[in-house]
Amino acid sequence: MEARVRTAIPDGAWAYEPKWDGFRAVAWSGPGGGPGGGDGDLRLDSRNHKPLLRYFPELRPALAQLPAGTVVDGEVVVVIDDHLDFDALQNRLHPAASRVDMLAGQTPARLVAFDLLADRGEDLRSLPFRERRARLESLMSSLEHPAWHLTPSSTDPERAARWFDEFESAGCDGIVAKQLEGPYVEGKREMAKIKHRRSIDCVVGGYRIHKDGDKIGSILLGLHDDEGRLHFIGHCSGFSDHDRIEILRRFEEIRSDESFGDHTDGVRAPGGESRWSGGKDMSWVPVAPGVVVEISYDQLTANRFRHATRFHRWRPDKDAAACTMDQLTRPVGPGFGEIVG
Repeated sequence: MEARVRTAIPDGAWAYEPKWDGFRAVAWSGPGGGPGGGDGDLRLDSRNHKPLLRYFPELRPALAQLPAGTVVDGEVVVVIDDHLDFDALQNRLHPAASRVDMLAGQTPARLVAFDLLADRGEDLRSLPFRERRARLESLMSSLEHPAWHLTPSSTDPERAARWFDEFESAGCDGIVAKQLEGPYVEGKREMAKIKHRRSIDCVVGGYRIHKDGDKIGSILLGLHDDEGRLHFIGHCSGFSDHDRIEILRRFEEIRSDESFGDHTDGVRAPGGESRWSGGKDMSWVPVAPGVVVEISYDQLTANRFRHATRFHRWRPDKDAAACTMDQLTRPVGPGFGEIVG
């Protein structure tokens, strides 16, 4: 079951939970799995039905505690310094078995449970969430492996509003709301998610050409550190075809070798092709870093935007040197351990 984005926390017969920043996953203990039944039927599957357990072998003992015929909906997360670390989590998806085993020890994953779809062979999907949550709490109280965590849940919208602000410090990126009387409907956006979104001013340090070749594909954004160095933090690509042609013409006039630094001096620069880029052309053109743009973003990972940002306006009134990293400061609040109790 998926979620539809909303701009405000809904009021009424809803349950509210933190939105975890990890890999959505379904944990299975088939007929041959569970206590006393071996672990041959243990599975950990992504939202797109991809098997994940080979990348997180350290979670096998946790899954083995599930009774046979049990299915848990949840999130795989990596916690470092009491904070969710999506970069470390993503790095766990490595093709080499030797590296998978090494990272399993260095950055072990955890499981945050937030729904129960089957319990000891009983299909619970038609039950209202209120009942599934009660069954999940009972199940989680019987599991002793430290990798298992139960997400907080509340029916109080005011508490949810506090969580929306307070839990961001641990890496949560918003609130998920579920209808208390609603069944679990796979493939439907029956839940609601309210995500953080902030506006900041960035410096344009370069651009990528559109696949058509005659217009801009995206502008590359940067912020200055305390030493005045420009770090690449993400991109923006939401322009009309007419604007893309005009933007390319204007940026071609300010092409320059002076832009982002390179990786050797500790400055983050736009990267080339990687195993995450899917073979796309990642070449880019540097420009003189004087153009400022206001954008909005939802998620940060290691002081960079995880997704494409949303363009708001050009800022000819803003000094590029004033666009600094301190705009990305996270609020202070509880860590992961305090949230899951």
